[in-house]
Amino acid sequence: MSYQLKQTDSTLNNNSYSMQSTFKVMLLGDSGVGKTCLLVRFKDDTFLCGSFIATVGIDFRNKTIQIKDKQVKLQIYDTAGQERFRSVTHSYYRDANALLLLYDVTSIISFNNVRAWLSEIKEFAQDDVIICLIANKVDKIPERVVTKEAGQKLATEYDVTYIETSAKTGMNVELAFSATAQCLLEKELTQNSKLASKTLMNLVQLNNQTHKSSCCLFSSS
Repeated sequence: MSYQLKQTDSTLNNNSYSMQSTFKVMLLGDSGVGKTCLLVRFKDDTFLCGSFIATVGIDFRNKTIQIKDKQVKLQIYDTAGQERFRSVTHSYYRDANALLLLYDVTSIISFNNVRAWLSEIKEFAQDDVIICLIANKVDKIPERVVTKEAGQKLATEYDVTYIETSAKTGMNVELAFSATAQCLLEKELTQNSKLASKTLMNLVQLNNQTHKSSCCLFSSS
C-alpha cells in the first residue's frame, strides 16, 4: 500500500478515539459507471466480471476498517443510477456523511452528467457533506475519452477531491474509502468540515507523490 493514514497528536491523545465510529457513505453516478464493482472490490477484494446488472433502488453493505487505534464502520449505500430511481435515492442524501461520485472515463456522457449530480447533492445533501469525485475504469486506457486533466479541473471548480480508480485492478479503491474514513474522523473530532475536506485532499496527494517517488526509484537510467 503506497499511502499512509496519519493522525494529529490531539487525535491520538483523545481517549474517546479508541471507540468505534460509524459513518454513512453513498456511491452516486450514472448507471454503468462501476459503483457496484467498486464496492465489491473494497468489500470482498473481488471483481464482478461478465454481464452488467443494474442496481435496483438501493443496495447496502457494511465494512469495518481500522485506522491506527480506531475502529471505523462504514455503512455503504450503492445507489441506482437510472433516473426512475432518483426519488428513492434522494431520501438517503440527507443522512449521508460522505458521497463518492463516480463517472466512467470511457463515457463522456457520464462525465458531463457529473454537474447534474453535484446540483442534486447541493439540493438534497447536508451542506457539510464530504464529496469525492472518482474517475473509474482507468484501466481501459485505449478506450479512455475523459482525460485526467479534465477530471481534475472539474474537481477544482467544485472544490472536491479527485481520485482515479479501477475496480478491475483495485487501483486506489482502498485509498478512496480509507482516506474518506480518515477525513470523516477528522470532521468528527474537529467539527470542521473544511479542515476534514483538506485532510482528504492531502491524503490523496500524499499517495500520488509517494507513488511517483516509488516509480522513480525503479526507473532505468
